[in-house]
Amino acid sequence: MAGYFNLSNLQKDALREIGNIGAGNAATAFAQFLDCKINMTVPSVEILPMTEVPEVTGGSEQRVIGVLLKVIGEAPGKILLLFSEDSIEHLLALVLDMPIDFQEINEIQVSAIKEIGNILSGSYLNAINQMTGFNLLQTVPAFAHDMAGAILSSSLISLSEESDYALLIETVFINGDHEIEGYFFLIPDPGSLDKILQSLGLDSL
Repeated sequence: MAGYFNLSNLQKDALREIGNIGAGNAATAFAQFLDCKINMTVPSVEILPMTEVPEVTGGSEQRVIGVLLKVIGEAPGKILLLFSEDSIEHLLALVLDMPIDFQEINEIQVSAIKEIGNILSGSYLNAINQMTGFNLLQTVPAFAHDMAGAILSSSLISLSEESDYALLIETVFINGDHEIEGYFFLIPDPGSLDKILQSLGLDSL
C-alpha cells in the first residue's frame, strides 16, 4: 500500500493532467449551468489516506456538504465531493437566487446540490474516459450535510472498508470576487488505480 503514496513524477503528471482536463470541463459546464463566467485555479492532485480526508476540509468537526456517487465500469470506485457551507451558499445563490438555512435545507436546494455534484463528477469522469479510453459511468448521487468526520464514518463507512486511500483533486472556481472551493475525491476500488495508470501507458503501482 505504501506505493500509492510514492507516485513517480510521470504518474503524478498523468493524474494532474486528468485533474486539469476535468477541472477545465467542470468550469465550462459550471459556467453554462450557472449562466455566468467561471474561472479556476490550477488544481492540486495528491493521493492521501482515507483517514486524512476530513482534515483536508478543515478538520473532522467542520460542517460540510457532501455528495457521493458510485463509479461503474472498467475501473470502479466512488466519488466523494465535499464543499464548505460558504461555497454551497454562494453556489445556491447563483442557481436559485434564494437564501439557504443550513439548519433546514429544503428539497429544491438538495436537488440543486446533487445536480452540481453530477456536473462536477461527470466532468472529471469524462476527463478520465478521454485519457484512458474507458467508459466509466456515475450513479445517482447521495446527499449529506454533517461534520466531515461524521460523513466519512457513518454514511460513507463502506468507503474505508473497501479502500485505504483517495485521489484528491482540489480546485478553486472563481466567480467575480467569490471563491468556490471544491474537493473531489476519487476513491478507487482495489486495482482500479492500477488499471487507470496502465491505460495511460504507465507502470502500475
